[in-house]
Amino acid sequence: MIHLPALPGAPQARLPMERIVADAVRDAATLVRHGFDALMIENYGDHPFFAEAVPPETIAAMAVAVCAVTQQVHCPVGVNVLRNDAGAALAIAAAAGAGFIRVNVHSGVMATDQGLITGKAADTLRRRARLGRDIRIFADVHVKHARPINETDIVRAARDTVYRGLADGLIVSGQATGQPTEAEEVRRVKEAAPDRPVWVGSGVDPGNAAELAGCADGLIIGTFLKRGGRTEGPLDPTRIRTLMRSMGRGRRA
Repeated sequence: MIHLPALPGAPQARLPMERIVADAVRDAATLVRHGFDALMIENYGDHPFFAEAVPPETIAAMAVAVCAVTQQVHCPVGVNVLRNDAGAALAIAAAAGAGFIRVNVHSGVMATDQGLITGKAADTLRRRARLGRDIRIFADVHVKHARPINETDIVRAARDTVYRGLADGLIVSGQATGQPTEAEEVRRVKEAAPDRPVWVGSGVDPGNAAELAGCADGLIIGTFLKRGGRTEGPLDPTRIRTLMRSMGRGRRA
């Protein structure tokens, strides 16, 4: 994960775009150098989040940052526009050369701290078709910081998301950012959609990384890699190396 700080127009925006972009590129290079296979960029610092559509200045700022990263690294790059602007994420990915997006609520209805959020799979799939780009859609199942309204069973929700919502992959998370994901839930989702990749979306650390890697196709890792385990903090090379060694992937960097 590359957590962008508050972008222009957000309540806590303090940094100029030049600094935001430079930090994102530096973090991307650090993660790739330590052996990570892909990167995902999100507007983490923009809280409180809009439930759905973000303003034009957010889209513009993210496009600049994502483009800078894709030009500097040779690995897949993804986009997540919080809280749930899949259309903006697709537009940014298409303009900046990213290969996938994360959609927190792709199908179904979730009660969140931004209010009720309804998935717009129909709009998202049609927008992707109009763009004419092969941008993969990874969708959360029972996303963190939320409670399901229409389907409380994670297995049925997973099937709806991939076979009715046509998501290319699924993400299973804990209750909140940095909170551990239950391995059993990952297994259940993988069994429900065996033909789709399933990623873990939160709470990966050296104590659970190997187990989660054994039942998932990928791990999204952010908070543990930061100094002091604070999501808002800078990357900590020691923590990165510790995490990679726990998965048998340590390498000099």
